[in-house]
Amino acid sequence: MYSPQRRDFISVTLGSQAGRNYDNSKTWRRQSFWRKWKQLSRLQRSLIAFMFIFMMFCGIATYLNLSEHWQVVEGRDQELKQVKPVVVPALDVLLSKATFISQQPKLKRPNLNKRGPPFLQNRLSKNEKEEPKIRKNNEAEADDKDKEKINIVSWRGMEIAPELVTAAPPDSKKEEKPVLHEKVNTKETATVNKQQMAVIEAFQHAWKGYKQYAWGHDELKPISKTYSEWFGLGLTLIDALDTMWILGQKQEFEEAKKWVIDELNLGKSVDVNLFETTIRILGGLLSVYNLTGDQVFLDKASELGDRLMPAFNTPSKIPYSDVNIGLGTAHPPRWTSDSTVAEVTSIQLEFRELSRLTKKDKYQAAVDDVMKQIHRLEGKKDGLVPMFINTNSGKFSHLGVYTLGARADSYYEYLLKQWIQGGRKEADLLEDYLQAIEGVTKNLIRKSEPNKLTFVGELSHNQFSPKMDHLVCFLPGTLALGVHHGLSANHMKLAKELIETCYQMYAQIETGLSPEIVYFNLNPHNAKDVEVKPADRHNLLRPETVESLFYMYRFTRDKKYQEWGWEIFQNFNKYTRVDTGGYTSINNVQSSENPEPRDKMESFFLGETLKYFFLLFF
Repeated sequence: MYSPQRRDFISVTLGSQAGRNYDNSKTWRRQSFWRKWKQLSRLQRSLIAFMFIFMMFCGIATYLNLSEHWQVVEGRDQELKQVKPVVVPALDVLLSKATFISQQPKLKRPNLNKRGPPFLQNRLSKNEKEEPKIRKNNEAEADDKDKEKINIVSWRGMEIAPELVTAAPPDSKKEEKPVLHEKVNTKETATVNKQQMAVIEAFQHAWKGYKQYAWGHDELKPISKTYSEWFGLGLTLIDALDTMWILGQKQEFEEAKKWVIDELNLGKSVDVNLFETTIRILGGLLSVYNLTGDQVFLDKASELGDRLMPAFNTPSKIPYSDVNIGLGTAHPPRWTSDSTVAEVTSIQLEFRELSRLTKKDKYQAAVDDVMKQIHRLEGKKDGLVPMFINTNSGKFSHLGVYTLGARADSYYEYLLKQWIQGGRKEADLLEDYLQAIEGVTKNLIRKSEPNKLTFVGELSHNQFSPKMDHLVCFLPGTLALGVHHGLSANHMKLAKELIETCYQMYAQIETGLSPEIVYFNLNPHNAKDVEVKPADRHNLLRPETVESLFYMYRFTRDKKYQEWGWEIFQNFNKYTRVDTGGYTSINNVQSSENPEPRDKMESFFLGETLKYFFLLFF
């Protein structure tokens, strides 16, 4: 027998509730929501209430921060738009070793405003006679361009007018013919002033030692009358080529040029540092080519550029630090896979210029990839970058340490100069530069005691240190250069304060020469602003302060910058000159009795320091 079938029923009542029918009204839904809320446990209701309050708080905080940021940006944009670029003749040619050539012809100026050594002035006079023809041919094209007013919109809406910079001529191979060097006669040398003559004599004395004891080698050891090798590529000789030409040292220049033609072997199997080889050798060759038009220098520069390219064959496109120019291989330092940020971001001017002159895009493409990578990287602090970057991952390493000294310094300098070199059109470069200067002002600027000197310190994991490298003295000249190209006038105020500090780093020391590193006093009860530790009291004949003095004098015409430079020059002569030829770096700037010579003349003393002294004293 089957059991009787069982049936279950569910009863659903849609009738009235509390005397009313369900009608989907707002009142009904509100009461339904309140019923469900009452059904939740106390814990659930507490969590929901907490989340709602927390979200309200975050929204209010975000709105306040954004409104403050918008006000700051609007104020800065208004300030920057009011700045107009100043034009000073013939300065951009000296921005770096990779000299920039103007695209359009310049208007003829009176002889009083000419710059450069006398024989260069004569050569320019001859070229000026041909300018009317060039202008006539380009008149129609110029009129068309004038009709289209171009405003380069850069960082945060800042408008900067275009400038005559760096575009290559249509056919550089045809137009850039070798220029014959003219003899310097008595009349021409008479136009060189007393201070410049002193610089020329110092160069001749340094060159005498190099030629006699270190010819064709990297660096002179003037005390022991011998030489030292770094790469074995005639580092001092090539670094000094443009200085010789500017100073009118014709005989020495021709001898050095002959060595480059006959002896410079770029195919030898030797490891070279990418950064040092680029700024000293590649930059030296490009600079002297732009000054003379002699094809041999561009040919050598092109060969060297090709031999350095393997450094960029990395997983991240961040270049290795070392290259074997003979074998075509590259590698990081033996002890790490990191490169310093300054090294990988301070080769761009030279490689970009090489592309411009050779019409080969590969050089600029390689270094532009580096800058694009740096631009978008995390790990910066208000535009300031760490000191190291990993060549495998392409990311910053050793985060939390920020400085404008060694391992980071020239990153900031090259940001501005690349922007100028490229016609002031690359917005990322300008953005990174302006953000960095804001970061410096916000995080690194302090005043010393008792004389309130403005200095640039360092930040290590949010701890401020009043340590300042001599290398940081590139900054006042760079700031002034930016103002000359239309950036905020506030940068010039900071530049004037910082160049005063850099001068005091010399003036407050017993020999009148700056140590490599100083610590500024923040205690109002101490008598001196500058303190020097025993490990930091050496002087390497560096050019940074002299270069900044050169820029500051050119832009302000304040004679005190020449006077400070002359004082520093005399102290170099007093404490670093070696009687038998050459100059030497010293170990102890605090001892005028025994500055302890190091027996080494750095190539940049001839390649930069003496060159900027000569240009400063025009």
